[in-house]
Amino acid sequence: MTTNPPPTTTACVIATAIVAGVTGYFIGQGASLGLFSSSSSSSEQKHAAPKITPHDGDASDEEEEEYDESESESESDADGGELASFKDNSEEVKLVLVVRTDLGMTKGKIAAQCSHATLACYKYFLSHAPDSPILRRWERGGQAKIALQIKSEEDLLLLQAQAMSLGLCARVIQDAGRTQIASGSRTVLGVLGPRSVVDSVTGHLKLL
Repeated sequence: MTTNPPPTTTACVIATAIVAGVTGYFIGQGASLGLFSSSSSSSEQKHAAPKITPHDGDASDEEEEEYDESESESESDADGGELASFKDNSEEVKLVLVVRTDLGMTKGKIAAQCSHATLACYKYFLSHAPDSPILRRWERGGQAKIALQIKSEEDLLLLQAQAMSLGLCARVIQDAGRTQIASGSRTVLGVLGPRSVVDSVTGHLKLL
């Protein structure tokens, strides 16, 4: 006489078969998709992927300007001279930016260099005469800036010497040479002080 297995045993056998079948199915699908490949194979696939390289031709103006901004130019370490107080002078204070035109700098490059010169003059005042009424008047008066042009390094340095002899803040910027021009090139002179005193040095120059 044959006896049937208990219902509980039959149900367990059926459930096990179903689980095994489903597991086998998903393992097969995963293997076909490469989900279970070895880490070394995955690493080889990553190394085999094509690399995207930057354009190795001439950089555009926008690229050079961005690079110039992230790799800022170095300021001349030369002594800026002693600053005059100009106590009896109540004129408007302005900053003149004298730009060399013989270097062939692009507009973006000139803008970056003028920014360096502006900051250099401001930092020089902060470190040498932080309580100067000249700096305070310039800040409160709208920080007037005038861009002028000059055609040689010799003339640029001559203007700096004249400005320093009058007690003006006069800072020359030297390029780091990472983009358009040679390293060490003097690009912009910043002169900050009372209007009439600054004009006695730069008043003969043309607007940029």
